[in-house]
Amino acid sequence: MSPKFERCTGISQSRLELLHKLFEVEEISQTALQREVNIDGAAVTRHLKHLEGKGMVSRRKNPADNRFTFVRLTDEGRMKIQAYREEKEIFISNVFKTFTEEERSVLSDMLNRIQHNVQDIKF
Repeated sequence: MSPKFERCTGISQSRLELLHKLFEVEEISQTALQREVNIDGAAVTRHLKHLEGKGMVSRRKNPADNRFTFVRLTDEGRMKIQAYREEKEIFISNVFKTFTEEERSVLSDMLNRIQHNVQDIKF
């Protein structure tokens, strides 16, 4: 489903997750962002480089400690995220177009329970 999502929306689900998280905050360290979205650190770096190249995010070194990088959405990124959200809604509507409201509700409940069960697994 992910390749179809990307073709329909023009952005990967992982990059969209990063943008959504950045939309919620003014600025965040790259390490904290990686923890928040639970994506591999190297993948986050690749995604951010790509998004930075497209003018959607900016990164800067922490002046107090050059080992850390801060990330934020640019104005361009803030504008584009709205379009991506709309495309995502259209995609989701198409995915569930043959489901009744009750089926969607039951599925959502089951997926939420699965997610909670996975989070409760202790290692």
